[in-house]
Amino acid sequence: MFEGLTEKLERSFKILKGQGYITEINVAETVKEVRKALLDADVSYKIAKDVTNDIKEKAIGQKILTSVSPSQLMVKIVHDELAELMGGEHTEINIKGNPAIVLIAGLQGSGKTTFSAKLANYLKTKKGKTVMLVAGDVYRPAAIDQLKVLGEQVGVEVYTEEGNKNPVQIAENAIAKAKRDGKNVVIIDTAGRLAVDEEMMNEIAKIKETVKPQETLFVVDAMTGQDAVNTAKAFNDRLDFDGVVLTKLDGDTRGGAALTIRTVVEKPIKFVGLGEKMDALDIFYPKRMADRILGMGDIVSLVEKAQEQFDAEEAAKLKRKLAKNEFNYNDFLKQIQQIKKMGSIKDLAGMIPGMNKIKDEDIDEDAFKSIEAIIGSMTPAEREDPKLMNGSRKRRIANGSGNSIEEVNRLIKQFEETSKMMRMVSTGGAKKMMQMMQQAKRRR
Repeated sequence: MFEGLTEKLERSFKILKGQGYITEINVAETVKEVRKALLDADVSYKIAKDVTNDIKEKAIGQKILTSVSPSQLMVKIVHDELAELMGGEHTEINIKGNPAIVLIAGLQGSGKTTFSAKLANYLKTKKGKTVMLVAGDVYRPAAIDQLKVLGEQVGVEVYTEEGNKNPVQIAENAIAKAKRDGKNVVIIDTAGRLAVDEEMMNEIAKIKETVKPQETLFVVDAMTGQDAVNTAKAFNDRLDFDGVVLTKLDGDTRGGAALTIRTVVEKPIKFVGLGEKMDALDIFYPKRMADRILGMGDIVSLVEKAQEQFDAEEAAKLKRKLAKNEFNYNDFLKQIQQIKKMGSIKDLAGMIPGMNKIKDEDIDEDAFKSIEAIIGSMTPAEREDPKLMNGSRKRRIANGSGNSIEEVNRLIKQFEETSKMMRMVSTGGAKKMMQMMQQAKRRR
Protein backbone atom coordinates (compact mmCIF):
# COMPACT_ATOMS: atom_id res chain seq x y z
CA MET A 1 0.00 0.00 0.00
CA PHE A 2 1.41 3.40 -1.14
CA GLU A 3 4.79 1.74 -1.71
CA GLY A 4 5.63 3.75 -4.86
CA LEU A 5 4.44 7.05 -3.39
CA THR A 6 6.42 6.53 -0.18
CA GLU A 7 9.66 5.86 -2.07
CA LYS A 8 9.25 8.88 -4.38
CA LEU A 9 8.42 11.25 -1.51
CA GLU A 10 11.47 10.08 0.42
CA ARG A 11 13.63 10.84 -2.62
CA SER A 12 12.14 14.33 -2.90
CA PHE A 13 13.04 15.14 0.73
CA LYS A 14 16.68 14.17 0.10
CA ILE A 15 17.05 17.35 -2.00
CA LEU A 16 16.95 19.31 1.27
CA LYS A 17 19.37 17.01 3.12
CA GLY A 18 22.43 18.95 4.21
CA GLN A 19 20.80 22.30 3.38
CA GLY A 20 21.06 24.88 6.15
CA TYR A 21 18.07 26.94 5.05
CA ILE A 22 14.85 26.65 3.13
CA THR A 23 15.04 28.85 0.04
CA GLU A 24 12.75 29.38 -2.95
CA ILE A 25 15.18 27.44 -5.14
CA ASN A 26 15.55 24.28 -3.04
CA VAL A 27 11.86 24.29 -2.08
CA ALA A 28 10.81 24.61 -5.73
CA GLU A 29 12.93 21.59 -6.62
CA THR A 30 11.53 19.53 -3.73
CA VAL A 31 7.94 20.54 -4.47
CA LYS A 32 8.40 19.61 -8.13
CA GLU A 33 9.43 16.09 -7.07
CA VAL A 34 6.52 15.86 -4.58
CA ARG A 35 4.12 16.81 -7.38
CA LYS A 36 5.59 14.14 -9.67
CA ALA A 37 5.22 11.58 -6.86
CA LEU A 38 1.54 12.47 -6.39
CA LEU A 39 0.84 12.29 -10.14
CA ASP A 40 2.53 8.88 -10.32
CA ALA A 41 0.30 7.78 -7.44
CA ASP A 42 -2.73 8.51 -9.68
CA VAL A 43 -3.65 11.82 -8.04
CA SER A 44 -5.34 14.19 -10.51
CA TYR A 45 -3.17 17.04 -11.85
CA LYS A 46 -5.38 19.78 -10.37
CA ILE A 47 -5.30 18.32 -6.85
CA ALA A 48 -1.56 17.57 -7.06
CA LYS A 49 -0.92 21.16 -8.17
CA ASP A 50 -3.14 22.69 -5.46
CA VAL A 51 -1.54 20.59 -2.71
CA THR A 52 2.04 21.31 -3.79
CA ASN A 53 1.30 25.04 -4.13
CA ASP A 54 0.08 24.98 -0.52
CA ILE A 55 3.21 23.07 0.55
CA LYS A 56 5.48 25.58 -1.21
CA GLU A 57 3.67 28.56 0.31
CA LYS A 58 3.93 27.12 3.83
CA ALA A 59 7.58 26.08 3.44
CA ILE A 60 9.04 29.33 2.11
CA GLY A 61 9.86 31.75 4.87
CA GLN A 62 9.60 29.15 7.65
CA LYS A 63 12.09 29.72 10.43
CA ILE A 64 14.23 26.65 11.00
CA LEU A 65 14.70 25.72 14.64
CA THR A 66 18.21 24.61 15.58
CA SER A 67 16.87 21.15 16.45
CA VAL A 68 14.96 20.73 13.15
CA SER A 69 16.55 20.38 9.70
CA PRO A 70 14.91 21.79 6.53
CA SER A 71 14.12 18.25 5.31
CA GLN A 72 12.43 17.40 8.64
CA LEU A 73 10.36 20.56 8.43
CA MET A 74 9.32 19.71 4.85
CA VAL A 75 8.27 16.21 5.95
CA LYS A 76 6.07 17.80 8.64
CA ILE A 77 4.47 20.23 6.15
CA VAL A 78 3.82 17.44 3.59
CA HIS A 79 2.44 15.19 6.34
CA ASP A 80 -0.06 17.82 7.46
CA GLU A 81 -1.14 18.54 3.86
CA LEU A 82 -1.66 14.84 3.08
CA ALA A 83 -3.68 14.36 6.28
CA GLU A 84 -5.83 17.38 5.40
CA LEU A 85 -6.27 16.12 1.83
CA MET A 86 -7.64 12.83 3.20
CA GLY A 87 -10.05 14.53 5.57
CA GLY A 88 -8.04 15.76 8.56
CA GLU A 89 -9.95 14.11 11.38
CA HIS A 90 -11.54 10.66 11.60
CA THR A 91 -15.34 10.52 11.18
CA GLU A 92 -17.30 7.83 13.06
CA ILE A 93 -20.05 5.72 11.50
CA ASN A 94 -23.52 6.82 12.65
CA ILE A 95 -25.32 3.88 14.29
CA LYS A 96 -27.82 5.85 16.37
CA GLY A 97 -31.31 4.51 15.76
CA ASN A 98 -33.76 1.82 16.79
CA PRO A 99 -32.57 0.00 14.83
CA ALA A 100 -29.86 2.00 13.04
CA ILE A 101 -30.04 1.37 9.28
CA VAL A 102 -26.87 1.23 7.18
CA LEU A 103 -27.31 1.18 3.40
CA ILE A 104 -24.42 -0.18 1.30
CA ALA A 105 -24.01 1.01 -2.32
CA GLY A 106 -21.40 0.58 -5.06
CA LEU A 107 -20.54 -1.07 -8.36
CA GLN A 108 -20.53 -4.82 -8.90
CA GLY A 109 -17.19 -6.32 -7.90
CA SER A 110 -16.31 -3.45 -5.54
CA GLY A 111 -16.58 -5.74 -2.50
CA LYS A 112 -19.96 -4.58 -1.12
CA THR A 113 -21.11 -7.98 0.12
CA THR A 114 -17.79 -8.82 1.79
CA PHE A 115 -17.66 -5.36 3.37
CA SER A 116 -21.26 -5.73 4.66
CA ALA A 117 -20.23 -8.89 6.53
CA LYS A 118 -17.01 -7.29 7.78
CA LEU A 119 -18.97 -4.29 9.07
CA ALA A 120 -21.45 -6.62 10.80
CA ASN A 121 -18.52 -8.42 12.43
CA TYR A 122 -16.94 -5.08 13.49
CA LEU A 123 -20.18 -3.75 15.02
CA LYS A 124 -20.82 -7.05 16.80
CA THR A 125 -17.33 -7.62 18.21
CA LYS A 126 -16.06 -4.05 18.74
CA LYS A 127 -19.28 -2.14 19.48
CA GLY A 128 -21.33 -4.90 21.14
CA LYS A 129 -24.27 -4.48 18.74
CA THR A 130 -26.82 -7.09 17.62
CA VAL A 131 -26.81 -6.96 13.82
CA MET A 132 -28.98 -8.17 10.96
CA LEU A 133 -27.65 -8.43 7.39
CA VAL A 134 -30.16 -8.01 4.57
CA ALA A 135 -29.66 -9.68 1.17
CA GLY A 136 -30.94 -6.90 -1.09
CA ASP A 137 -29.09 -7.96 -4.25
CA VAL A 138 -31.81 -9.88 -6.09
CA TYR A 139 -30.01 -9.99 -9.45
CA ARG A 140 -26.58 -11.58 -8.95
CA PRO A 141 -27.27 -15.34 -8.58
CA ALA A 142 -24.59 -16.01 -5.95
CA ALA A 143 -25.09 -12.80 -3.94
CA ILE A 144 -27.62 -14.21 -1.45
CA ASP A 145 -25.65 -17.43 -0.93
CA GLN A 146 -22.42 -15.43 -0.47
CA LEU A 147 -24.02 -13.25 2.21
CA LYS A 148 -25.45 -16.32 3.97
CA VAL A 149 -22.02 -17.97 4.11
CA LEU A 150 -20.34 -14.79 5.37
CA GLY A 151 -23.12 -14.14 7.88
CA GLU A 152 -22.64 -17.63 9.28
CA GLN A 153 -18.88 -17.03 9.53
CA VAL A 154 -19.36 -13.92 11.68
CA GLY A 155 -22.36 -15.25 13.59
CA VAL A 156 -24.89 -12.69 12.31
CA GLU A 157 -28.45 -13.32 11.11
CA VAL A 158 -29.02 -12.86 7.36
CA TYR A 159 -32.51 -11.86 6.19
CA THR A 160 -33.56 -13.21 2.79
CA GLU A 161 -36.81 -13.57 0.85
CA GLU A 162 -36.58 -16.31 -1.76
CA GLY A 163 -38.52 -15.43 -4.90
CA ASN A 164 -39.10 -11.76 -4.00
CA LYS A 165 -37.49 -9.53 -6.64
CA ASN A 166 -38.44 -6.23 -5.00
CA PRO A 167 -35.43 -4.95 -2.98
CA VAL A 168 -37.42 -2.05 -1.49
CA GLN A 169 -40.01 -4.43 -0.08
CA ILE A 170 -37.31 -6.83 1.18
CA ALA A 171 -35.59 -3.95 3.02
CA GLU A 172 -38.88 -2.81 4.62
CA ASN A 173 -39.77 -6.35 5.75
CA ALA A 174 -36.26 -6.91 7.14
CA ILE A 175 -36.39 -3.69 9.20
CA ALA A 176 -39.82 -4.65 10.59
CA LYS A 177 -38.44 -8.05 11.67
CA ALA A 178 -35.31 -6.44 13.15
CA LYS A 179 -37.51 -4.16 15.28
CA ARG A 180 -39.56 -7.15 16.51
CA ASP A 181 -36.35 -9.06 17.34
CA GLY A 182 -34.71 -6.09 19.08
CA LYS A 183 -31.74 -5.80 16.69
CA ASN A 184 -29.54 -2.71 17.09
CA VAL A 185 -28.31 -2.39 13.50
CA VAL A 186 -29.62 -3.42 10.05
CA ILE A 187 -27.09 -3.53 7.18
CA ILE A 188 -28.65 -3.62 3.72
CA ASP A 189 -26.46 -5.06 0.94
CA THR A 190 -27.74 -3.78 -2.42
CA ALA A 191 -27.24 -4.79 -6.05
CA GLY A 192 -24.40 -3.40 -8.12
CA ARG A 193 -23.87 -3.12 -11.86
CA LEU A 194 -20.74 -3.31 -13.99
CA ALA A 195 -21.12 0.43 -14.69
CA VAL A 196 -23.13 3.37 -13.36
CA ASP A 197 -26.59 3.20 -14.96
CA GLU A 198 -29.92 4.92 -14.43
CA GLU A 199 -31.82 1.78 -13.43
CA MET A 200 -29.39 0.99 -10.63
CA MET A 201 -29.36 4.59 -9.38
CA ASN A 202 -33.16 4.73 -9.35
CA GLU A 203 -33.38 1.48 -7.37
CA ILE A 204 -30.85 2.51 -4.70
CA ALA A 205 -32.36 6.00 -4.47
CA LYS A 206 -35.79 4.40 -3.94
CA ILE A 207 -34.47 2.15 -1.16
CA LYS A 208 -32.82 5.13 0.54
CA GLU A 209 -35.96 7.26 0.26
CA THR A 210 -38.11 4.45 1.71
CA VAL A 211 -35.98 3.18 4.63
CA LYS A 212 -34.31 6.53 5.50
CA PRO A 213 -30.96 5.06 6.65
CA GLN A 214 -28.85 6.74 9.34
CA GLU A 215 -25.80 5.93 7.24
CA THR A 216 -25.30 5.37 3.50
CA LEU A 217 -21.84 4.06 2.65
CA PHE A 218 -20.36 3.96 -0.85
CA VAL A 219 -17.99 1.02 -1.37
CA VAL A 220 -15.31 1.36 -4.05
CA ASP A 221 -12.34 -0.69 -5.22
CA ALA A 222 -9.20 1.40 -4.52
CA MET A 223 -7.31 -0.41 -7.30
CA THR A 224 -9.45 1.29 -9.97
CA GLY A 225 -7.59 4.58 -9.25
CA GLN A 226 -9.16 7.72 -10.72
CA ASP A 227 -12.14 5.64 -11.95
CA ALA A 228 -12.93 5.08 -8.27
CA VAL A 229 -13.02 8.84 -7.73
CA ASN A 230 -15.23 9.43 -10.78
CA THR A 231 -17.65 6.67 -9.75
CA ALA A 232 -17.83 8.09 -6.23
CA LYS A 233 -18.79 11.48 -7.64
CA ALA A 234 -21.55 9.97 -9.83
CA PHE A 235 -23.02 8.08 -6.85
CA ASN A 236 -22.75 11.05 -4.50
CA ASP A 237 -24.47 13.40 -6.96
CA ARG A 238 -27.46 11.07 -6.90
CA LEU A 239 -27.42 9.48 -3.44
CA ASP A 240 -25.68 12.10 -1.25
CA PHE A 241 -24.01 9.30 0.71
CA ASP A 242 -22.44 9.77 4.16
CA GLY A 243 -19.08 8.11 3.75
CA VAL A 244 -16.71 6.11 1.59
CA VAL A 245 -15.29 2.61 2.07
CA LEU A 246 -12.08 1.80 0.13
CA THR A 247 -11.63 -1.92 -0.48
CA LYS A 248 -8.49 -3.73 -1.73
CA LEU A 249 -6.30 -0.88 -0.51
CA ASP A 250 -3.61 -3.43 0.34
CA GLY A 251 -3.34 -4.28 -3.36
CA ASP A 252 -2.79 -0.71 -4.59
CA THR A 253 0.78 0.60 -4.27
CA ARG A 254 -0.26 3.98 -5.72
CA GLY A 255 -3.16 4.99 -3.47
CA GLY A 256 -4.46 7.94 -5.54
CA ALA A 257 -8.08 7.12 -4.73
CA ALA A 258 -7.45 7.31 -0.99
CA LEU A 259 -5.70 10.64 -1.41
CA THR A 260 -8.22 12.42 -3.62
CA ILE A 261 -11.68 10.94 -3.11
CA ARG A 262 -12.31 13.09 -0.02
CA THR A 263 -11.58 16.33 -1.94
CA VAL A 264 -13.78 15.41 -4.92
CA VAL A 265 -16.92 14.23 -3.10
CA GLU A 266 -16.41 16.15 0.17
CA LYS A 267 -17.38 13.05 2.14
CA PRO A 268 -15.09 11.25 4.62
CA ILE A 269 -13.44 7.89 4.07
CA LYS A 270 -14.71 5.85 7.03
CA PHE A 271 -13.27 2.37 6.50
CA VAL A 272 -10.60 0.62 4.46
CA GLY A 273 -10.55 -3.06 3.54
CA LEU A 274 -7.14 -4.73 3.78
CA GLY A 275 -7.68 -8.40 2.90
CA GLU A 276 -10.33 -11.10 2.63
CA LYS A 277 -10.59 -12.15 6.29
CA MET A 278 -13.66 -10.96 8.17
CA ASP A 279 -11.56 -8.98 10.67
CA ALA A 280 -9.49 -7.32 7.89
CA LEU A 281 -11.30 -4.00 8.21
CA ASP A 282 -9.67 -0.83 9.49
CA ILE A 283 -11.18 2.46 10.59
CA PHE A 284 -9.69 5.21 8.41
CA TYR A 285 -7.58 7.76 10.27
CA PRO A 286 -6.18 10.42 7.87
CA LYS A 287 -3.26 11.40 10.13
CA ARG A 288 -2.22 7.80 10.72
CA MET A 289 -2.42 7.10 6.97
CA ALA A 290 -0.21 10.15 6.31
CA ASP A 291 2.28 8.67 8.82
CA ARG A 292 2.36 5.42 6.85
CA ILE A 293 2.70 7.15 3.48
CA LEU A 294 5.76 9.01 4.76
CA GLY A 295 7.34 5.84 6.16
CA MET A 296 6.74 6.83 9.79
CA GLY A 297 4.74 3.69 10.53
CA ASP A 298 1.53 3.65 12.56
CA ILE A 299 2.40 2.68 16.10
CA VAL A 300 -1.01 3.76 17.49
CA SER A 301 -2.87 1.29 15.25
CA LEU A 302 -0.31 -1.42 16.01
CA VAL A 303 -0.81 -0.94 19.76
CA GLU A 304 -4.61 -0.98 19.30
CA LYS A 305 -4.39 -4.26 17.38
CA ALA A 306 -2.20 -5.72 20.13
CA GLN A 307 -4.64 -4.57 22.84
CA GLU A 308 -7.52 -6.29 21.03
CA GLN A 309 -5.71 -9.60 21.53
CA PHE A 310 -4.53 -8.71 25.04
CA ASP A 311 -5.69 -11.01 27.84
CA ALA A 312 -5.03 -9.41 31.24
CA GLU A 313 -5.24 -12.72 33.13
CA GLU A 314 -2.82 -14.46 30.74
CA ALA A 315 -0.47 -11.45 30.90
CA ALA A 316 -0.39 -11.62 34.72
CA LYS A 317 0.39 -15.37 34.57
CA LEU A 318 3.15 -14.74 32.03
CA LYS A 319 4.68 -11.99 34.19
CA ARG A 320 4.81 -14.35 37.19
CA LYS A 321 6.45 -17.07 35.08
CA LEU A 322 9.03 -14.63 33.71
CA ALA A 323 9.89 -13.42 37.19
CA LYS A 324 10.55 -17.04 38.24
CA ASN A 325 12.45 -17.77 34.99
CA GLU A 326 9.80 -20.36 34.02
CA PHE A 327 9.00 -19.06 30.49
CA ASN A 328 8.71 -22.15 28.25
CA TYR A 329 7.93 -23.20 24.67
CA ASN A 330 4.17 -23.36 25.38
CA ASP A 331 4.30 -19.69 26.42
CA PHE A 332 6.40 -18.86 23.35
CA LEU A 333 3.81 -20.54 21.10
CA LYS A 334 0.97 -18.58 22.76
CA GLN A 335 2.77 -15.30 22.01
CA ILE A 336 3.15 -16.28 18.34
CA GLN A 337 -0.54 -17.19 18.11
CA GLN A 338 -1.48 -13.79 19.55
CA ILE A 339 0.67 -12.03 16.93
CA LYS A 340 -0.99 -14.06 14.15
CA LYS A 341 -4.43 -12.96 15.35
CA MET A 342 -3.39 -9.33 14.85
CA GLY A 343 -3.44 -9.78 11.06
CA SER A 344 -1.13 -10.05 8.05
CA ILE A 345 2.60 -9.79 8.83
CA LYS A 346 3.03 -7.45 5.84
CA ASP A 347 0.31 -5.17 7.18
CA LEU A 348 1.80 -5.19 10.69
CA ALA A 349 5.28 -4.49 9.27
CA GLY A 350 3.91 -1.38 7.53
CA MET A 351 2.92 0.00 10.96
CA ILE A 352 6.49 -0.12 12.27
CA PRO A 353 8.60 2.97 11.50
CA GLY A 354 11.28 2.26 8.89
CA MET A 355 9.84 -1.13 7.89
CA ASN A 356 8.43 0.35 4.66
CA LYS A 357 11.93 -0.06 3.19
CA ILE A 358 11.64 -3.85 3.44
CA LYS A 359 10.25 -5.28 0.20
CA ASP A 360 7.13 -7.48 0.25
CA GLU A 361 9.05 -10.47 -1.12
CA ASP A 362 11.35 -10.30 1.92
CA ILE A 363 8.40 -10.67 4.31
CA ASP A 364 7.30 -14.29 4.69
CA GLU A 365 3.63 -14.64 5.67
CA ASP A 366 4.37 -18.30 6.59
CA ALA A 367 7.31 -17.37 8.82
CA PHE A 368 5.67 -18.90 11.91
CA LYS A 369 4.79 -22.26 10.31
CA SER A 370 8.20 -23.87 10.85
CA ILE A 371 8.30 -22.57 14.44
CA GLU A 372 4.87 -24.07 15.15
CA ALA A 373 5.93 -27.36 13.50
CA ILE A 374 9.14 -27.56 15.58
CA ILE A 375 7.36 -26.83 18.88
CA GLY A 376 4.59 -29.25 17.87
CA SER A 377 7.22 -32.00 17.47
CA MET A 378 8.48 -31.55 21.03
CA THR A 379 7.23 -33.79 23.84
CA PRO A 380 5.06 -32.15 26.56
CA ALA A 381 8.06 -32.40 28.92
CA GLU A 382 10.37 -30.61 26.43
CA ARG A 383 7.84 -27.81 25.90
CA GLU A 384 7.54 -27.35 29.66
CA ASP A 385 11.27 -27.53 30.42
CA PRO A 386 13.62 -25.97 27.78
CA LYS A 387 16.67 -27.19 29.75
CA LEU A 388 15.97 -30.77 28.62
CA MET A 389 17.06 -29.97 25.07
CA ASN A 390 20.13 -31.90 23.87
CA GLY A 391 21.61 -33.19 20.60
CA SER A 392 19.53 -36.36 20.26
CA ARG A 393 16.28 -34.53 21.14
CA LYS A 394 17.06 -31.84 18.54
CA ARG A 395 17.62 -34.50 15.84
CA ARG A 396 14.31 -36.20 16.69
CA ILE A 397 12.46 -32.83 16.65
CA ALA A 398 14.06 -31.86 13.32
CA ASN A 399 12.99 -35.15 11.71
CA GLY A 400 9.50 -34.98 13.20
CA SER A 401 8.86 -31.40 12.05
CA GLY A 402 10.47 -31.71 8.60
CA ASN A 403 13.13 -29.11 9.43
CA SER A 404 16.91 -29.14 9.64
CA ILE A 405 18.99 -29.19 12.83
CA GLU A 406 20.09 -25.63 11.93
CA GLU A 407 16.46 -24.47 11.95
CA VAL A 408 15.82 -26.14 15.30
CA ASN A 409 18.94 -24.43 16.73
CA ARG A 410 17.76 -21.12 15.28
CA LEU A 411 14.40 -21.48 17.05
CA ILE A 412 16.10 -22.33 20.35
CA LYS A 413 18.25 -19.20 20.02
CA GLN A 414 15.16 -17.07 19.19
CA PHE A 415 13.38 -18.53 22.21
CA GLU A 416 16.31 -17.77 24.54
CA GLU A 417 16.68 -14.19 23.26
CA THR A 418 12.90 -13.55 23.50
CA SER A 419 12.82 -15.01 27.01
CA LYS A 420 15.76 -12.83 28.09
CA MET A 421 14.23 -9.62 26.67
CA MET A 422 10.76 -10.31 28.08
CA ARG A 423 12.21 -11.08 31.52
CA MET A 424 14.19 -7.83 31.41
CA VAL A 425 11.06 -5.78 30.60
CA SER A 426 8.88 -7.56 33.19
CA THR A 427 11.42 -6.91 35.94
CA GLY A 428 11.70 -3.20 35.20
CA GLY A 429 14.76 -3.41 32.98
CA ALA A 430 13.25 -1.72 29.90
CA LYS A 431 15.75 1.14 30.13
CA LYS A 432 18.67 -1.30 30.31
CA MET A 433 17.29 -3.22 27.34
CA MET A 434 17.06 -0.01 25.27
CA GLN A 435 20.69 0.78 26.11
CA MET A 436 21.73 -2.73 25.00
CA MET A 437 19.82 -2.34 21.70
CA GLN A 438 21.43 1.06 21.05
CA GLN A 439 24.91 -0.40 21.72
CA ALA A 440 24.20 -3.29 19.33
CA LYS A 441 23.02 -0.82 16.67
CA ARG A 442 26.23 1.24 17.04
CA ARG A 443 28.33 -1.93 16.68
CA ARG A 444 26.57 -2.71 13.38
